[in-house]
Amino acid sequence: MRIRRRVRGRERRSHAAVATATAALLVLLGALAGCDAGEDADAGRSTAGPRPSPRPTPVWDRSPASIAAVGDSITRGFDACTVLADCPEVSWATGTDATVRSVAWRLLGAAGVAGRTWNHAKSGARMAELPEQMTRAVADKPELVTVMVGANDACRDDVSHMTSVADFRTYFETSVKKLRSELPKSQLYVSSVPDLKRLWSEGRVNPLGKEIWKLGICQSMLASPDAMDAVAVARRESVQERVVAYNEVLKDVCAKDARCRYDGGAVFEYRFSGDQLSQWDWFHPSRNGQQRLAEIAYRNITAKEPPA
Repeated sequence: MRIRRRVRGRERRSHAAVATATAALLVLLGALAGCDAGEDADAGRSTAGPRPSPRPTPVWDRSPASIAAVGDSITRGFDACTVLADCPEVSWATGTDATVRSVAWRLLGAAGVAGRTWNHAKSGARMAELPEQMTRAVADKPELVTVMVGANDACRDDVSHMTSVADFRTYFETSVKKLRSELPKSQLYVSSVPDLKRLWSEGRVNPLGKEIWKLGICQSMLASPDAMDAVAVARRESVQERVVAYNEVLKDVCAKDARCRYDGGAVFEYRFSGDQLSQWDWFHPSRNGQQRLAEIAYRNITAKEPPA
């Protein structure tokens, strides 16, 4: 009897120990499960939250279907065909001349130039007139607007009369805002201001050209073209520095607009030779010069990436 009781007592104690161990194991498993569940929940909360949207890449249409041009005498083809006269048919931007092959001619074809291009540039225009020209361009609803302006802001009768950099910026910003507010999807191609000092250097070798310059063309740069004294050199350097500053403004303002493309200084850096200058004033682009400008612009407009 005693033996049986002892056995039963041992069995009861054994069962109790097993039950205690089992309960402890269940508690441990429950704790682990709860910990995993908490981690999963935290993970779910971290991944389910809103993710920042990728920044949209500006889309540049390399084949616009209509073009309007604004600017100055270069875009009007001044002195390219006859003396002291506009010749818009050879304009680098919207001309119809097959030898120049303007930007519009290259993009739209010979047949498309007539009905889908507009030239609102004006000979002698300065940046202050660009907002008004842009207003007229906007009315045409073009897909692309080309801009080349600024030479006349530096070409004055005296360096003291050159357009200030601040005013140059204000008028250009106003023009860009006008386009963007009225035609948010239209594109803007901006040409740099030509290197006026380079034009002086090339043109002054021609006696006829220097005689024409005396009529009043860009006196801040071209007056006394053979003078190399300190005053003359300083005057030309002042003009050069102002043109460089204008181009920095064009680059900076354009960079803030997703649908604006600056030429990267390509026109400023182009080394015009006598063949590219008008035979009447040795300052404005000839037909050959207009063709070079068209090539530069077309290459930049149709490139996958903007100029550096």
